[in-house]
Amino acid sequence: MESLKLSFDAIAPIFLLMLLGYVLKCLKIADKKGFDLINKLVFKAFLPTLLFYNIYKTETANVFDPKLVAFTSIGILFVFIVGYFTVLVLTKENPKRGVMLQGFFRTNFAILGIPLVSYICGEQARGLASLMVAIIIPMFNILAVIALERFRGGSGKLHLPTLLKGMAKNPLIIGCVIGLVFFGLDIKLPYVIEKSVGDIASIATPLAIIALGAGFEFSGIKGYAKEISIVIIARLVVIPIIILTAAVLCGFSGEALACLLITFGGPIAVSSFSMAQQMDGDEKLAAQIVVISSALCLFTLFLWIFGLNSLGLFTI
Repeated sequence: MESLKLSFDAIAPIFLLMLLGYVLKCLKIADKKGFDLINKLVFKAFLPTLLFYNIYKTETANVFDPKLVAFTSIGILFVFIVGYFTVLVLTKENPKRGVMLQGFFRTNFAILGIPLVSYICGEQARGLASLMVAIIIPMFNILAVIALERFRGGSGKLHLPTLLKGMAKNPLIIGCVIGLVFFGLDIKLPYVIEKSVGDIASIATPLAIIALGAGFEFSGIKGYAKEISIVIIARLVVIPIIILTAAVLCGFSGEALACLLITFGGPIAVSSFSMAQQMDGDEKLAAQIVVISSALCLFTLFLWIFGLNSLGLFTI
């Protein structure tokens, strides 16, 4: 029951903010154009600040695990490559392809990683989870730009100069790069600036989730039933089975395995909706899969935590 309670406590605030966005839309307090402007602001200002701040505040504290970093990086690339060829077969619509591919590999580790890993393995695991943020989030965002640029504009062709230009101009990647520079060089901001940056970063997730809720439409579920089912089953069941089995065979357990669980078994990242909307992906499909994966992961994460704990791979 404690596992279920923790999952609920981590996911419930996301749903309440989504519900707020949906209610605000229904009450016509803001129209679609207004929420689109909010989402644009989140994508170009608040989320980059959040990513910078998460990486900037990472505490290494002798927790660097090169084996875990290598396994995680290879695992994300494996999911991306397999997902890429999968979406080519599943649909001919490029806006859907980019969003589905993003849904396969990109999870909500930035929001759920540290609290869930800390719960599973204790507060001493916060250092490792924080370090993984600095590794995982830049990878997710770079690959997301590649996925969405690859299927942008309807041509379905990958133009390297356009891709590189898109990556260089992408606010989320810029935020990650600046964060890595400050983290790597151990540059410290003055207290007043750091406090202000932290306050701005704290706005990003609530605003992104409210805009996501406003973009959700129940009527859209039926129209995307095939795509939603494929992405959700892959994201919450198939991918974690493959990756976690490989991880156990490679000897991972404890806090390292907990990090891998959230990386490969968590819900689809909320920021994937913002990026899809700003990069010509199918924003309605993106909203559907984020909302539904966030709902279902309450139960799938509980089952994963319970199962791995029962096998003695970590102890709650």
